[in-house]
Amino acid sequence: MRGRELSGRAVDAFHRMHGADGAEKSGLTSLSYALMLNYASDAALAVALANTLFFSAASAESQGKVALYLLVTLAPFALIAPLIGPALDRVQHGRRVAMSVASAGQALMCVIIAVYFDTWALYPAALGKLVLSKSFIVLKSAITPRVVPPDITLSKTNARLTVFGLAAAGVGGGVASLFSWLTDSPGALLFAATICGVGAFQAMRIPSWVEHTEGEEPTTLHTRPLRRRKRHIGPGVVHALWGNGSVRLLTGFLMLFAAFAVKAGAEQNDDGPFVQLLLLGVIGGAAGLGGFLGNAVGSRKYLGRPDQVITGAVAATLGATVLAAILPGVPTAAVVGLVGATASALAKISLDAVIQHDLPERSRASAFGRSETVLQLAWCCGGAVGLLLPPTYWLGFLVISALLALGLVQTLLARHGRSLLPSPDALRRAVRR
Repeated sequence: MRGRELSGRAVDAFHRMHGADGAEKSGLTSLSYALMLNYASDAALAVALANTLFFSAASAESQGKVALYLLVTLAPFALIAPLIGPALDRVQHGRRVAMSVASAGQALMCVIIAVYFDTWALYPAALGKLVLSKSFIVLKSAITPRVVPPDITLSKTNARLTVFGLAAAGVGGGVASLFSWLTDSPGALLFAATICGVGAFQAMRIPSWVEHTEGEEPTTLHTRPLRRRKRHIGPGVVHALWGNGSVRLLTGFLMLFAAFAVKAGAEQNDDGPFVQLLLLGVIGGAAGLGGFLGNAVGSRKYLGRPDQVITGAVAATLGATVLAAILPGVPTAAVVGLVGATASALAKISLDAVIQHDLPERSRASAFGRSETVLQLAWCCGGAVGLLLPPTYWLGFLVISALLALGLVQTLLARHGRSLLPSPDALRRAVRR
């Protein structure tokens, strides 16, 4: 009886948080549920694939399997990702339907992976799941400005969505682990497919007014307009994107590099999969705590000048990786996870604030979609770096520190309208010579 009462109170508190600040009336609650289901399905898929691609094989063999997986999934995604934002810019009507179709497509991909788990069909189906999931996130970013409650800002709205998404990922991953233990990976995949199916239904429950997109103006990521019908994002957003991209590079790197570094160290010490999972849990738990901390602070506190927060976030991650290179090991890797996730959350909230401040309302939906595509691509590049490097703590963190140092310099230069990269005009002049 006592347990039921506590469960009922927990459910009531959950509903109150979801409907706080007018979220129920604005449509934010419906979008939040759809996003949570997408996060949970991604976590369930990761659990299902981890057992076969990672824990079931020796270090060298598992690294080869994951390398093949990334080659067939992330490499094509890196080519497709720059096209997602412009393509979705054309979806001026039917964004709810597009989100629903993306979720239904993910359900189909999960079923295909479950049925053909031990064949080559796993790889193109995993690519399809990845592209559809990222497309869902880009669509979410474009819809969010339409459901912001009047009592809170857009950046705080995005922070709230991220907190709920991370919580859903934790629950989804935990339940998928239970299914994987009871029925092996196909069971977890069918669980992920079920989540996606529910997500397809939930997407259609988002209020219809998000479809009212008359007057929206597409944006371009160039600081100078390439077409008259597109608005350039401006130097403030460029600075914010460079800073956020640098931090996302680290978070993508840490996810794969830490996994293989922990696995290699455990095998040297003759530790079993349980110890590997425990050590990964320390690093992953620190990163999860950092994500919750950063988003909680960002959703409740005024962060001051966003450009300074973004620059400080990149500098903090650089300091953490330098420390991990000097004192290599699981504890400092956990510190990197904590600092990196916190910095990523605060930098993303600041990016949202910059877009809201620098761009008119008619351009924000497009800008959020484009920026989300850039951040997803940066994360994938960081993951590729983490996979290609030897699983040696000091070497990996030394390399990522060098990349973060370049990112910090570029972020500082972008703040003043300059860049380490040559301009298109300079490249054209060099070619003519």
